[in-house]
Amino acid sequence: MRRNLIGMAIFVVVLMAIAPAFSYAQAASTAPVKDTKPFEPFEHWRDLVLKGDATGLRDLYSMTPVARIKVGADGELDASSDIRFWTGLKATGIKIDVLQQGTPEVQPGAYQVLFRAEIKSAASGTEQTYYITEGQLWREQDQHWRMVVAKRTAPSRLEQPASNQKNIYPSSADAKADIKQALQKSGKEHKRVLVVFGANWRYDCHVLDLAFEREDIAPVLGENFLVVHVDVGQGEKNQDLMKQYEVPMDRGIPAIAVLDSDGKLIYSQKNGEFQNARALGPEDVLKFLNEWKPGAQKG
Repeated sequence: MRRNLIGMAIFVVVLMAIAPAFSYAQAASTAPVKDTKPFEPFEHWRDLVLKGDATGLRDLYSMTPVARIKVGADGELDASSDIRFWTGLKATGIKIDVLQQGTPEVQPGAYQVLFRAEIKSAASGTEQTYYITEGQLWREQDQHWRMVVAKRTAPSRLEQPASNQKNIYPSSADAKADIKQALQKSGKEHKRVLVVFGANWRYDCHVLDLAFEREDIAPVLGENFLVVHVDVGQGEKNQDLMKQYEVPMDRGIPAIAVLDSDGKLIYSQKNGEFQNARALGPEDVLKFLNEWKPGAQKG
């Protein structure tokens, strides 16, 4: 019982040590740390993930206290489950951006690493890319470094922004005027107008916006669409436009409508297709754009 209580106390303390940095990775605008000395146990952990070496990984997780792995807001795994997760990705490539690393003040003899990973995975039979942000806290035990706590996001098929501070939806914008201007321009450029309803506070709006900048998506978007971002505030702004374009606010944001150059509504999001952008893959976004670009829709 005493050992369990001590283990829980350590878990709480080290989780508190990781939590500020972990939140920082998701909420603050920062470039990855450059030119820092690599932490060899973490580098070894990454190499074993790439090799799919479950046996080697097992030796890097603490047994006393038992390593604790937090996933998202609620989920928690033991070391064996975490190892199955990482080896189950069948990684063919891992790109790591270290956001923070060093010794936390509250844990002498410990080392924390906060990173974003871009992982090429062959788990589905065809190579797909996943993005994960994770904070790890390591402790030296019997002259060996072992992971005692980790906290990570669920895998995302689209890259996760480091910040939701970008002003995608200016509060002062005149949405009706912006749509009118885009329609006038779209006729000359033979494009369609992509109206994206959203708000700066909504993280998935930033995920979708970042996806629009991908090198495989941006050319298709730019050649075929003019994008207009419409701010919905907390659900009180531009509701007349949402009704006009038949986009139900109660199905979430971001939400999309597609207009022909003459202003005709040719698509409206009815079932929250983009509201959970984190769950989409780049191929989903490309499929949508190709389906609704000029000349692609028949009838």
